[in-house]
Amino acid sequence: MTELIATPTSLSAALAATAAEAEAYHDQARAPATLRAYRADWQTFAAWCAARELASLPAASETVALYITEMARDRKVATITRHLASIAQAHRQQAYESPTRAAVVQNVLKGLRRAKGTAPTQKDAAEIAVIRAMVEQLDDTLQGVRDRAILLVGFAGAFRRSELAGLTLDDIQFTNDGLVITLRRSKTDQEGEGFAKGIPYGSTPATCPVRALRAWLETGDITTGSLFRAVWKGGQRLRPTPLNDRAIAEVIKRAAAAAGYDPTRFGGHSLRAGLVTTAAAAGVDERTIMEQTGHKTTTMVRRYMRRGSLFRNNAAAKVGL
Repeated sequence: MTELIATPTSLSAALAATAAEAEAYHDQARAPATLRAYRADWQTFAAWCAARELASLPAASETVALYITEMARDRKVATITRHLASIAQAHRQQAYESPTRAAVVQNVLKGLRRAKGTAPTQKDAAEIAVIRAMVEQLDDTLQGVRDRAILLVGFAGAFRRSELAGLTLDDIQFTNDGLVITLRRSKTDQEGEGFAKGIPYGSTPATCPVRALRAWLETGDITTGSLFRAVWKGGQRLRPTPLNDRAIAEVIKRAAAAAGYDPTRFGGHSLRAGLVTTAAAAGVDERTIMEQTGHKTTTMVRRYMRRGSLFRNNAAAKVGL
């Protein structure tokens, strides 16, 4: 996208420096991942327009309608909706009226939703039985010890993969009751108010997240910096670079495959969904689950809770079939 804050060329040096600061704060209004998605989506749209000799900025509403129609041939509605948001953002930045609001665009989008449906394709939840199976397959190499800590801490804390990737040693505190992990920033806390999660000791050492994390810190000799880091040399050497969110997802997929599950069914969100689903099946109430996950609304939590109680609170199971 183009420059976010337009500044006159006649600004004094002092004001030019202030404008640069404003630009930096402007960039922080949204998460880096969101900005990357906006830019990538906009570049795709601009290239599509250029190939067809159509204006991209400002774009005609009919152009956008044609664009999302072509996208619908092999893209999901959620992806199309995100591209529309990116196009709207680019227009607002340059003080143009967004073409995405036009009736022709909205009607095409409504038609796509009716024709293709809007239900997202979700990865499977790594429920407690799956977690146990995953952990059992891990060895005691540096990589195995690290992956065990990622799986157990990620599950017990219902962490997003990006949250796990961003943890540092300063974010954790061992206590008599277990482990306190402070999220400095998350998807639902972009302004950095912070959120502390309690991770209790497990009932058995093999699946205890607190013991697993302590073992990782001792084995990796980690005394400062990023918590979960890359390893090399066949899983025997520690790199200083932290894992990114995609690497966290690969850890989960690899463990699922080793445990005999289809790795394509699991991903970075499986640990978070697994805790919610397992807790719901165990009868944990909605408020308690949300206190652990940090969800701000009940929509997603109730979706997972319903799955966890499909057979526990099931009408067909109570009629004597």
